[in-house]
Amino acid sequence: MADYPKIVVTPPGPKARELVKKDERFISPSYVRFYPLVIESGKGCIVRDVDGNEYIDFNSGLACLNVGHNHPKVIEAIKKQCDRFLHYSNTDFYYSEVITLAEKLAEITPGNFEKRVYFGNSGTEAVEAAIKLAKWHTRKQLFIGFINAFHGRTIGSLSFTASKPTQRRYFFPLMPGVNHVPYPYCYRCPFKQTYPDCHYWCVDFIDEFVLQKYAPPEDVAAIVFEPIQGEGGYVIPPPEYFQRLKKLADKYGILLIDDEVQSGIGRTGKWFAIEHWNVEPDVICSAKALASGLPLGATIAKAKIMDWVGGSHASTFGGNPLSCVAAIAVIDAIKEERLLENATKQGTYILKRLEELKEKSEIVGDVRGKGLMIGVEFVEDKDSKKPAPQKTNEIMMRSWKRGVAVITCGISTLRIMPPLNITRELVDTGLEIIEDVVKEVEKEK
Repeated sequence: MADYPKIVVTPPGPKARELVKKDERFISPSYVRFYPLVIESGKGCIVRDVDGNEYIDFNSGLACLNVGHNHPKVIEAIKKQCDRFLHYSNTDFYYSEVITLAEKLAEITPGNFEKRVYFGNSGTEAVEAAIKLAKWHTRKQLFIGFINAFHGRTIGSLSFTASKPTQRRYFFPLMPGVNHVPYPYCYRCPFKQTYPDCHYWCVDFIDEFVLQKYAPPEDVAAIVFEPIQGEGGYVIPPPEYFQRLKKLADKYGILLIDDEVQSGIGRTGKWFAIEHWNVEPDVICSAKALASGLPLGATIAKAKIMDWVGGSHASTFGGNPLSCVAAIAVIDAIKEERLLENATKQGTYILKRLEELKEKSEIVGDVRGKGLMIGVEFVEDKDSKKPAPQKTNEIMMRSWKRGVAVITCGISTLRIMPPLNITRELVDTGLEIIEDVVKEVEKEK
């Protein structure tokens, strides 16, 4: 019998309920909590709540903990840095930690060209920097983004975010010049086409009905995209999509900005998800797992593109030394422990198990993923493909109550994104719980 999970009191327990009440009184209601999980501690792939329940972590703190909770190498690096200095503003002075990290990022990002790195504090800041950089370098004002995308909630990045109305409602006007096009979501094709008979109409549409109609290509600075849509539902484009998008961008001299905030730092079995399609973007945005949960965002660009001048963009806390040494330790741990290989190995196994579940279940509509970035889309039935958000939420809640911390995305997709160092034993135990819950919920329809 597996050591985990351990549910000693039905969650949420009394301590959790008490803290949730205080949270509701003092904390901004703008946060969205999936369920009342109140964390006390974490180790490896296990999280413990304030009532003593221990859960298998299938969400990695929103894909921020790719090397697991409190990885020894990360903790050691942070402790050593704490004894030296905590801050001295990379914006205005120099220190070695930020340079070392920039070198490592230049090494692991796709492309053999010279690169430069801008450091901020978060994913949305990494995207904001990329947007401003594209404007600076090209002197152009228009952009193309994607429907169903999530790039952050600050005004610039929010201008590209297009996955839920609540994220944008009452915040207009946003940054002008952003033109949204349908993302290649083959299970629910916006054009009602079927792959491969569609012949990638979703790419031709951008050229024929956007660039040739109302967004003159000579005025377009960049296309901003997620290689796998995250909050939008873990949606993966068909095989040749990004090569065709790159060809279109090159045709008109448009930059490609690749948002890897959720899909990067090994999540998909590659350092960056775009590598699965052998495309080299002009700019890559990283955050979340980069510093194992510490605040850090990075915008990595071709050196010839990152040509802005001093004062044009900066951040007082960007490249904080604590975050930088944590990120260096994360990269080293992924290499030394061969976690890219483990992500591929465990991810392939999980996909196989979920495909078997799909064959037996009428409510599992689609299974998709790369590495340990996996989505299971639930439907009312396979013929109608009608989304089943209530069922998906019920599956999430029951799984959590039984000891698997897993969350949703999109309209009705369960996302499975455990730490990259998860073991087969924990994978099996977690999947067994989820599979049992799916069967229960299906019977109740």
